[in-house]
Amino acid sequence: MPVTITQAFTFEAAHHLPHVPETHRCRRLHGHSYRVELRLGGEVDAHTGFIVDFFEVEKAFQPLLARLDHHLLNDIEGLENPTAENIAVWIYQRVKPELSQLESVKIFETPMCWAEYCG
Repeated sequence: MPVTITQAFTFEAAHHLPHVPETHRCRRLHGHSYRVELRLGGEVDAHTGFIVDFFEVEKAFQPLLARLDHHLLNDIEGLENPTAENIAVWIYQRVKPELSQLESVKIFETPMCWAEYCG
């Protein structure tokens, strides 16, 4: 029986978007309270009842969370242009090797604006 699970995380970070016009408000340094959702899918293990234990998801994401939280995203290798789209891809590429069941990463800049990358 295929099922999906989602675990959410939050972090605070600053960024600026270097490739938008000078007049764009996101060109200036500003911050967000980001929300990340990791969605995993697969068959439920008959013994454990899990696709993946949520504690394993947390353990896999913790090193990335430490790199992102309270940092300037532009200073992180691979996030020199830290749009929501690029952050979602960056996270996916680093979590997928740890969690093969990862289906998508959703990154919220605000409660009303997000990007989702499905690999």
